[in-house]
Amino acid sequence: MNSKSTYDKRPGVKVSDSAEDLAFGWEEIRKELQVGATLAGRIAIECYPGVKQSALLRELVAVFGPAMILESERALFSADYLEEKFATMLGDDPIFARMESHDLREFFDPAKLEVTREKIEASARRVVVIGTGATLLMPHWDLLIYVDITRWEIQRRQRRGELPNLGLDNVGVSPTALYKRAFFLDWRVADRRKNELYERVDYWIDGNVPDRPAMLHGQQFRRALEAVSRRPFRVVPFFDPGPWGGQWMRRMFDLPDGPVNYAWCFDCVPEENSLILKFGAREFETPALMLVHHYPIHLLGADVVKQFGAEFPIRFDFLDTMEGGNLSLQVHPPRQFMQEQFGLFYTQDESYYILDAAPDATVYLGLQEGIEPANMAEDLRVAQTGGPPFASERYVNRWPARKHAHFLIPAGTIHCSGRSVVVLEISATPYIFTFKLWDWGRFGLDGRPRPIHLEHGLKSIQWDRTTQWVREQLLDQQSTLAEGDGWREEKTGLHPLEFIETRRHWFTKTVEHDTKGNLNVLNLVEGKAAIVESPTDAFPPMTIHYGETFIVPAAVGSYAIRPADSVQRPLATIKAYVREENYWSNSNVTGAETA
Repeated sequence: MNSKSTYDKRPGVKVSDSAEDLAFGWEEIRKELQVGATLAGRIAIECYPGVKQSALLRELVAVFGPAMILESERALFSADYLEEKFATMLGDDPIFARMESHDLREFFDPAKLEVTREKIEASARRVVVIGTGATLLMPHWDLLIYVDITRWEIQRRQRRGELPNLGLDNVGVSPTALYKRAFFLDWRVADRRKNELYERVDYWIDGNVPDRPAMLHGQQFRRALEAVSRRPFRVVPFFDPGPWGGQWMRRMFDLPDGPVNYAWCFDCVPEENSLILKFGAREFETPALMLVHHYPIHLLGADVVKQFGAEFPIRFDFLDTMEGGNLSLQVHPPRQFMQEQFGLFYTQDESYYILDAAPDATVYLGLQEGIEPANMAEDLRVAQTGGPPFASERYVNRWPARKHAHFLIPAGTIHCSGRSVVVLEISATPYIFTFKLWDWGRFGLDGRPRPIHLEHGLKSIQWDRTTQWVREQLLDQQSTLAEGDGWREEKTGLHPLEFIETRRHWFTKTVEHDTKGNLNVLNLVEGKAAIVESPTDAFPPMTIHYGETFIVPAAVGSYAIRPADSVQRPLATIKAYVREENYWSNSNVTGAETA
């Protein structure tokens, strides 16, 4: 481990200096709720799917002294019915499904709802309803408590075999299957219901650690989120091993020795990362997606919202293959394919910014000149069915990778990182849609072959993206735009087919930035530490360390970045934002697709 690592693995945003503003632990929560629930005869405890209700029933519900306790799961349709209802939408692919719009109400049997509501109305005494969909059983309540949980904690519980999908008894299925159904269905309907309730929640409970909960008053929680949407902040990163993972992040970020490697770090994926609100020494952890859904104009800017809605369109993550192996040879679907097959309106255009690289590091990108697609397809099929390994370099370019190089990867371009590289991946957000073409004949960490999506991938490859095109369009697209006293601004991409623009700043003195009403996402890619500050003291100064990604909301406007200490060598940040040009008017494949 690197005992001197400065990378903050639990970043938070200070909301208040007073720990008393946050109720912490069951005893404090019960004490506050005893006051808040004095006159409440109807109490709804709405839970995000994955919350452990046993702790709530044991530690919380008794404080209300209810005459009746109803659990929402008893009003759900049967598991068989729910399996059949969503079977077409989910399909039988192990990874992918269609992104459709569904509602939590579709999970509940109307007859059971009616009986439950009649029972509640007939009671003259206090009633508590608890669980996902509690507010559907009790549409008129006196007190509403929402117990939330982050998606990363849900995934950990799925992997430990503790958690079924909503309405099912499927704990024994693979974590991949649990995640797929949660990603495409459970989380979507739960988020929609949570958003409907947002302004009406009286108390929010952080349910990530059942024996150490935290609670905020609803208005206090909403004020805290609104404040965060107007200042720079970091989300909580999480790290995961993989079959190709390396050891660089373990050393540089002082990560635990348990996993065999660390392949990924989700350093800025607000759909899955969490946000920590700090009250003195106490913390309240909430899904970062809450900011996106409820303060999109502040966070993203009006132009980005006009293009993408309340969706965070930029992703930063790390891929570590130092002392590891190649990523799978892969391709992302063009936009039209994404729309037709999966019901999504934009795709995963991306890029590889090389954060570090060994002398032998390489990146696979684009096709060799003059290849026959049919021959390549046949060789991939043969390799996948037990024949000779796929001769990758017969068909795919392999380029040297050096530190601070930036490889541009518009959707439809075959690619993968080779071993001995640390990639800062800057991309559009729908990260789950990766078509693996060849996985080098290896198995996943669970000892099973990883899913290959060869037919989808072959339909997505843009066959005219060959050596010369890649060299001219995707490599070394770096140029100096401006220079000043102690700083230099460079353009590094992305490709015109992609909606993200990037700027790199080298600096030994203060660099002035301006969001211009547009979301900014940055990472300190060189140097020990920098200070992000407001020229008008609109937000407290924020210290950023090497490798940390941070978000500057559109509402911030002017901000500045300077070295934290005196420096001998320049620091560098890479900044991404959504282009002003109309992305939807551009073709997303060479000479073929239209929006």
